[in-house]
Amino acid sequence: MKVCYAGSFDPVTNGHMDIIKRASRKFDEVIVLLMENPRKHYLFSREERIALVMDCVKEEGLSNVTVEIGEGLTVKYARKLGCDAMVRGIRAVSDYEFELATATANMCLDDEMETILLIARPEYSFVSSSVVKEVASNGGEIDSFVPDLIKPRIYAKFSG
Repeated sequence: MKVCYAGSFDPVTNGHMDIIKRASRKFDEVIVLLMENPRKHYLFSREERIALVMDCVKEEGLSNVTVEIGEGLTVKYARKLGCDAMVRGIRAVSDYEFELATATANMCLDDEMETILLIARPEYSFVSSSVVKEVASNGGEIDSFVPDLIKPRIYAKFSG
């Protein structure tokens, strides 16, 4: 089964990587689909975010994971890529409510596209890209929030 895991990944976190690793063990092919949200202001450019995710995937040796740039409606782009389902991670009840509404809307757009929810591990249940940016921008330690190889790139964004 081919699945996609969509998000903005600004930056990719240990929570994101945990979902990617777990999905890669359960499915034949995982496409990390980097989507643009016009309502968001990004710290990293699209190209930088792709590089961050690709570097993390490569470091983990996840040979069945690829990274793509998507546009438009995620469900339509996932179908275009030949995905059977979309994987989403949920950390809290608020995530569940959002994901339920999104999955329901996606079912109206493509009744054959399934949404598979993976529950965040407890140690990542509070980690988000927003938390990472807030902590890093104020000089805090992000060791347990993001993969080691991208920490210098995050701090570099705030040092200049």
